[in-house]
Amino acid sequence: MDRHEARSQSITLPSRVKPTAVALGALVLAFAATFASAEGDTIEAHGVSTFGNLKYDADYTHFDYVNPDAPKGGEFSTWAFGTFDSLTPYILKGNAAAGASVFYDTLMSGNLEEPDAMYGLVAESLEYPENREWVIFRMRPEAQFSDGSPVRAQDVLFSYNILKDKGRPSFKTTFQYFKSVEVIDDHTIKFTFDPEGPLRELLMTAGGIPILSEAYYETVDFTESSLEPPLGSGAYLLDSVEPGKSVTYKRRDDYWAADLPINVGQNNFDTIKFEYFADYTTAFEAFKGGAYLFREEYSSKVWGTGYDFPDLNAGYVQKEVLPDGRPSGTQGFWFNLRRDKFSDPRVREAIGMAFNFEWSNESLFYGLYNRTDSFWENSPTLEATGMPSEAELAILEPLREYFPETVFTEEAYVPATSKAADLADRRALRRAGKMLEEAGWVVGDDGFRYKDGVKLEIEVLNDSPSFDRIINPYIENLKRLGIDASANRVDPAEAQEREKNFDYDMVTQRFAMSQTPGDELQQIFGSASVDTPGSVNVAGLSNEGVDKLIRVIADAKTREELDVAVHALDRVLRAMHIWVPQWTKGTHTIAYRDVFGRPYADNPPPLSMGESSIWWWDEDKAQALRDAGAL
Repeated sequence: MDRHEARSQSITLPSRVKPTAVALGALVLAFAATFASAEGDTIEAHGVSTFGNLKYDADYTHFDYVNPDAPKGGEFSTWAFGTFDSLTPYILKGNAAAGASVFYDTLMSGNLEEPDAMYGLVAESLEYPENREWVIFRMRPEAQFSDGSPVRAQDVLFSYNILKDKGRPSFKTTFQYFKSVEVIDDHTIKFTFDPEGPLRELLMTAGGIPILSEAYYETVDFTESSLEPPLGSGAYLLDSVEPGKSVTYKRRDDYWAADLPINVGQNNFDTIKFEYFADYTTAFEAFKGGAYLFREEYSSKVWGTGYDFPDLNAGYVQKEVLPDGRPSGTQGFWFNLRRDKFSDPRVREAIGMAFNFEWSNESLFYGLYNRTDSFWENSPTLEATGMPSEAELAILEPLREYFPETVFTEEAYVPATSKAADLADRRALRRAGKMLEEAGWVVGDDGFRYKDGVKLEIEVLNDSPSFDRIINPYIENLKRLGIDASANRVDPAEAQEREKNFDYDMVTQRFAMSQTPGDELQQIFGSASVDTPGSVNVAGLSNEGVDKLIRVIADAKTREELDVAVHALDRVLRAMHIWVPQWTKGTHTIAYRDVFGRPYADNPPPLSMGESSIWWWDEDKAQALRDAGAL
């Protein structure tokens, strides 16, 4: 993860589903056969889709967005921020290396086009009843771990149990509605769900569980972080590792699923490498010097002023802007509501008003960004606008006691516009100061605000020197309000540990939200995750009404019902002022050594560019750069 002008974290199950941002959604099978079984009518098919037909039928040969004839070979390399000390991504202990989930396959996987769909990978087919209270996966007998041992239903059961009992605490929330898991035979496994749970999406949750080897962990302690490569059945193995510096994965020549339609045209690079840097400027200079090949640029300053160097001017490095079809609006300074000083929403709103986005955009960002309003920014169908509709009110009114009155009386909250010419916009700061006084925080003789003898102090946690230029002006405005504000820049390892234990006042975070949200929203906004170490409930939000709204979203039967419910949740979260929204641009700004081919020109699949999976190494281009001394 990076922590610069766009910090990314995808909130899905840690599995092969993750790169596709597939939602854990409702299940409506397309191209499915319905037949009678001992347990009543069931549906059997090769995949599932949330609200409509699957794009690809059972006879598909590859996804349309790939090049089925893409050559294999070469290297994809990019950079990662911070450090790592582990190759075990599913436990709280240690900091796992980027890409460490590449070792594992799952029963099902998504794609880069359909936000609502999953197709069989280890599972050849699946069967479930219309009420979706259980699912049977029939696994491919040819599936093998990298040591040649078979992938069995017993391994899936083992994976479920050990992740639930000893994995990251968030797995307990993920699996809370799983009633039982039963091995029927070596290649058949059945999941049964609590009928009171969000049945729409639990099948997909089961399909996304990373499959671990039971035999391997008979001699390896799952709970201990390690740099020893774990045994998996995925397309890549560990090639080399330099602790804290770099990690390289190599493609398996004997990957059992290489020729399955779901993988045709994918996994094209012989090696995938992540180079680690603790400083953004150093990482960029390393890219200019050829230390790694691909870079998505998150700094507007670097994008606006830094891309003028010899290799780019000579055409050896390409610079592009590509559309990003994903929701992009969850980046901001998040309050830690576990701390009493943030209990009053007026205090949170006032603190937010001190952030002058317009000044930052003009003075720091070269006008490249727009202000974020919504938790589903860049998603017109999910973002709340204007006053609540009748359909929204039908959901919100029974929960009225839990929410601010402004949810019902005002339009969806949009941050006030400040003057771009003046960081200390006096009008905005006067309004913010009045709110603080109404909340009981008055200015003392020393110029700081106090309530009941306690000074209003705020620390903004940061681990990137390049982010100082953004935080420090904000700190200045907070001090003008009489808040004893400070920016605390720590090293990435300390930041990761403090975030795991919620040891911060405010922190910058960005979540990659799904286009088909569901019960996974509990992990970000749900009460059950508020005190779970390592959870991604960064704000510490615990609100019974929000919990109920999340359940309404998870139980939506149609896309229309889902959109309305998400509008309601978005409206509520914005009215609660649990964050200070930052900025968005809705595009990918990328640069790369001109050694790659890709199956599209200007329009990548909507859910991802697929740079490490569907791009490929172009040897002719690479040789041209070698001849020019640029590679």
